Amino acid sequence: MEFFVREDHIIRKIWSKADTIMLIFAGSAAEFALNKAVDWLYFTGKLPADPIGRLFTTVEYARQIIFAEREQALAAIARIRSIHSAVESARGEKIPDWAYRDVLFMLIHYSISAYEALERKLTPNEKQDVYETFRDVGEHMLIPALPENYTEWLPVYEQHQAEHLQNGRLTKDLFKQYRKHLGSLRYRILLESQMLVVPHQVARLMHFNRNSLLKILLPFYRFLRKVNLAWKLKQLLVPTQYYPRIRQLEM
Repeated sequence: MEFFVREDHIIRKIWSKADTIMLIFAGSAAEFALNKAVDWLYFTGKLPADPIGRLFTTVEYARQIIFAEREQALAAIARIRSIHSAVESARGEKIPDWAYRDVLFMLIHYSISAYEALERKLTPNEKQDVYETFRDVGEHMLIPALPENYTEWLPVYEQHQAEHLQNGRLTKDLFKQYRKHLGSLRYRILLESQMLVVPHQVARLMHFNRNSLLKILLPFYRFLRKVNLAWKLKQLLVPTQYYPRIRQLEM
């Protein structure tokens, strides 16, 4: 049996815990909102109508790839391509290649930064392994012009942020939707979580204070994880109807 990602790979460790995955998508939620191609996410109306549900749907697709046998993972990638093609046909335009790269780059950055925030620093080789996994996904998605390795990718990611991010009208609207669907307390936790993991350019555009209040609480949270008492805190992060979907994220 051949898996898309080998069983001892660091990416499986990163994507095997619900809180790490939620932090990945907390950061991505900020960068998604700033992306100049965010209008594509508004085209079907599904994202602003249910941003939390769309998060879980995206997570489920990513996990289908990371933990699946190779043939099943390739089938999941083909389904993602088909969904995008249908949206392009409906709109009569093509999603730009740079927009596909931006999404892929987010998965790379936030997989690393979320794991490092909650667990430990990754080694250069582990960061390269993370990059290679998502580069493999990108190649099967037919995304062109992907850097050869993690070191070459770093300046390209910075360039993408400089060229493709802006705090515009849809950014503000999407954050209003986050607040509407999460409520004031959870929304505040979302913002503090984003401060932990977003790169400098995202923090600057969002006017974030880089000193997240959650940094003070992280040692306490890590202790709760060790004694299996962190579940109650995870439940605070999303509305009640999403609790079962959080449990499904744990491996």
